[in-house]
Amino acid sequence: MAYVKMRDRLLAFAAERFGTKPEYLWSRTPGSAVLRCCNNDKWYAIVMDIDGSKLGRPELGKVDIVNVKCSTMMTGSFLAMDGIFPAYHMNKEKWISVLLDGSVDMDQLKAMLEMSYELSKQSGSSKRMRTVVKEWLIPAAPAMYDVEQDFKRDGIIIWKQTANYIVGDTVYIYMAAPVSAILYKCMAIEVDIPYNYDNGSYHVRKAVKLKLLHRFSKEDMPLSDMRELGVSAVRGPRGVPNTLSCRLSELCINK
Repeated sequence: MAYVKMRDRLLAFAAERFGTKPEYLWSRTPGSAVLRCCNNDKWYAIVMDIDGSKLGRPELGKVDIVNVKCSTMMTGSFLAMDGIFPAYHMNKEKWISVLLDGSVDMDQLKAMLEMSYELSKQSGSSKRMRTVVKEWLIPAAPAMYDVEQDFKRDGIIIWKQTANYIVGDTVYIYMAAPVSAILYKCMAIEVDIPYNYDNGSYHVRKAVKLKLLHRFSKEDMPLSDMRELGVSAVRGPRGVPNTLSCRLSELCINK
């Protein structure tokens, strides 16, 4: 089928042009894949197979589409073209859905992908210019990663970078159940390290190097105390509220 070939050609172009590979993130929709910018991990395209009714065209049946980002000034012009629709499942002012059935030729698709990549790459530029250090709280799963063993080697670990760290940031590591407590205070000493790891379910493209500054005991800052200080859960990298920051600083000084 023509649209399958076009989908494959588009993914091949993305790999050659930007060095990006599709990530299949959702078990419920195994045909859906995202493409990320290498510099900031932001999505610049989502390839999906959906029912045409999602685009207001049920007569199309099952179709492959790609969602790409576009300038808000150009959205109206794109939507006037055959094969282009308001974005399915995305911000309809900033994204569009494009049929991969030949309605839009390959050269135009490549140009759209280039446009989307550039817009997504630029969208994180202001964050990357941050110069004031920040405190972060990140989760770790004891069953998946022996943090202590890695720290024992030289006091430094390499961690997947999923936040906008800069050198000098403080990073507290919260160990999930059964520990459920903050155990480590670290400093980011190197950021944006290219790191290519992919086991099929876990992907790492960029890493941060963390140096151990302080160990806490499980009793120092358990989750029950964290809740009283403004943090009820740690599901991903997040900032540290001032109440918790002050208490952690006190613990480091008094130890």
